[in-house]
Amino acid sequence: MAIRNIRVDGDDVLRKKCKPVEKMTERLSTLIDDMFDTMYEANGVGLAAPQVGVLRRIVVIDVQDGNPLTLINPEIIEEDGEQIGPEGCLSLPGLQGEVSRPNHVVCKALDRNMNEITVEGEELLARAICHELDHLDGILYKDLAIDGLYKVEPVQQEEDYDEEYDDMD
Repeated sequence: MAIRNIRVDGDDVLRKKCKPVEKMTERLSTLIDDMFDTMYEANGVGLAAPQVGVLRRIVVIDVQDGNPLTLINPEIIEEDGEQIGPEGCLSLPGLQGEVSRPNHVVCKALDRNMNEITVEGEELLARAICHELDHLDGILYKDLAIDGLYKVEPVQQEEDYDEEYDDMD
């Protein structure tokens, strides 16, 4: 498993439509593992294959509910309600924007064993599913931001913590 480079806004790969996965291969299985590692390293809740330069319809999501998801060839088959809230993206670091998304979605996909699954999500999970599936069609959340984007402080990783200053109370 490895940490992959996350492509950032301006990279053409983020605007391309991804191809469906026809069969699971060792290479794709490794990609999925790497995507989870990369997402966790970057403190994200979701990552789509094009964000690591692979034009395949694969996303990984973990909203810290104890149920990390791998969605292959996903499609939203039902949505309802509305939520408007801040959204960010690992491919647009340090930025956020207010985006309207469904509050509830039902998504049909294949899992990493190529078995059909149905995932139902509300609130953050619904937002993450919609956001990551947009990546598969070359859509970035900034395209949907209601009033444009604004800067935010990047999430500080634990490794950046400097214990040298702990005793300076």
